[in-house]
Amino acid sequence: MKDLVIVGDGGFAREVQWLVERINNRQATWNFNGFIDKDTSKDKVIGDDNFLLNYENEIYVAIAIGNSGIREGIYNTYSSNPNIKFANLIDPSVLLSDKIQFGKGNIICAGTILTVDITLGNCNIINLDCTIGHDAIIDNFVTVNPSVNISGNTHICSGCNIGTGTQIIQGLTVRKNTVLGAGAVVNKELPANCTAVGIPAKVIKIREDSTDA
Repeated sequence: MKDLVIVGDGGFAREVQWLVERINNRQATWNFNGFIDKDTSKDKVIGDDNFLLNYENEIYVAIAIGNSGIREGIYNTYSSNPNIKFANLIDPSVLLSDKIQFGKGNIICAGTILTVDITLGNCNIINLDCTIGHDAIIDNFVTVNPSVNISGNTHICSGCNIGTGTQIIQGLTVRKNTVLGAGAVVNKELPANCTAVGIPAKVIKIREDSTDA
């Protein structure tokens, strides 16, 4: 079994612990050591960032933090220690083909379906009961909240946060750092660094770094 810690100590971190238990119930894979958090007085928290950065043995990490920017910062910081590996955690109930390319550090929760020729980068969170269609590309540090439907031939660029119940029509690109409100229906291209809501999704805010692709 491989040693594993979960970064974060909130509700999603506890859901990821449950996911790990479900994996181990199917096949003993992970030795869960505890949580990593800045408040080391919390129950089951075994250390903070420095604990991992100075860790001298191989250890796998799951970053269970929904905020894409924070997750990216943690990933970049931890990558300085070659002993830290980033675990792909896939719930046993997930339906997926063998034609999927995985990066590292992805968390895919129960009830999700991934079809064929899908590419996932690093440290994406695909939450409960989502669908991802053929030839979709999901870059890095994307957060897909529960019950999202991502159609085929779509491209979700890095840093996006896809709200619960969102539907994304086939063939579209969701550009970098886009935030989609819960229940949005995306039927056209949207600019980077925007917040969009509604049916169909309309831009309500563009952040200052909107020149990013």
